[in-house]
Amino acid sequence: MNNTTVNFFVIIGITDVPVLKELIFFLVLLIYLLTVIGNMTILLLICQDRQLHSPMYFFLGNLSILDISCSTIATHKILSMFVTGNDIIYFPFCMAQLYLFSSFTSIELLLLTAMSYDRYVAICRPLYYSRIMNPQACLLLALSCWLVGFIELIPYMALLLRISCYRSNIINHFFCDMMPIIKMSCSDTSALELLIFTEGVFLLSVTPFLLTLISYMFIISSIMRIRSSTGRRKTFYTCSSHLIVVVLLYGTLFCQYLRPTTMDTLDSNKIFSLFNTVAVPLLNPIIYSLKNKTVKSALKKKAQLYFKHQK
Repeated sequence: MNNTTVNFFVIIGITDVPVLKELIFFLVLLIYLLTVIGNMTILLLICQDRQLHSPMYFFLGNLSILDISCSTIATHKILSMFVTGNDIIYFPFCMAQLYLFSSFTSIELLLLTAMSYDRYVAICRPLYYSRIMNPQACLLLALSCWLVGFIELIPYMALLLRISCYRSNIINHFFCDMMPIIKMSCSDTSALELLIFTEGVFLLSVTPFLLTLISYMFIISSIMRIRSSTGRRKTFYTCSSHLIVVVLLYGTLFCQYLRPTTMDTLDSNKIFSLFNTVAVPLLNPIIYSLKNKTVKSALKKKAQLYFKHQK
């Protein structure tokens, strides 16, 4: 197909090797099911256990919703392709997938920034914590993250929808992502690329990262001023889960988008995207379950009640 408009795209997927397709399908399906179960478990625990009715777990609940949403949006085409054999995605559905996935990713970065602020207030301003992180403030922070994430993608979509022709309708990816579609365009995409570089990279990636980094600089400074090693260890333990999730997500994103151009290939992008969209949403509830004593206690309590009722 040369320089024409398209009504649909063909998704290549992760691989075209039949044996590997089957292996990847079952692996992705297993991880997706575990992701949904793990994050739904976290959500139910937060809703039902009074110990978890605090700002940190309120934000964690939002993060679990995002993990389920991101994983569902990104992987449903891989799973449906294997079951139905249909590798076609119509243009409106492709744009909707791109918009939702990009929005959810932006919301997650903003939400992790809000969570870092919560940890900063808890450790550096403990006497004012309940006053600063009151329910209204937490709700406002969470709503702001969701609204900004959805609204800031509108200019991208407006420019993307102005693309009038494509060199091909074959997407070398497993879902509709921004960069593969831009690379297929034969229209002028300089305005869209400039917007991605200025707003996407600096405002929505670098700025949240810097704010998170500044929060942790103050947190580490406060921890170092604690005299006892036990106190330092306990205080750091309260934010270790969030720190691991931040490093994991930003590390994957930086490897995906800020690599040297010699390493920038669509196949390598697919590998990083697969890890970011499939593995990270599964790891988040595992990290918070293993590293958080309150969550482990709530989970143990619910398990004991369940087995007691079964008897």
